[in-house]
Amino acid sequence: MVYTKAQMVYQDYKWTARADHDNPKIIGGQEHSELNRSEGYEMLYFINSLAKTWGWSESNLTSKQKLETIIRTNVPSSIRTHTKIKEWIEGHYSKI
Repeated sequence: MVYTKAQMVYQDYKWTARADHDNPKIIGGQEHSELNRSEGYEMLYFINSLAKTWGWSESNLTSKQKLETIIRTNVPSSIRTHTKIKEWIEGHYSKI
């Protein structure tokens, strides 16, 4: 089971991909691309991508919701790319 819109902690996301280069289904989670933390589709794709990368079970809803919260509230706003956000989370996840 992938993380879905209905399962998300925050309900204030925008649900429009502005252009093809912003559409996560097209960019394929490119490491150098910036994550728009207010765009629901980008957040869903990024969370599901990290969960898959880290080998989380499909049913691990609590961890995916924690990951969403970390991205929204803990990761410094100056960290914007997929790679840098992932690295920050890996370095801080166990402390949060």
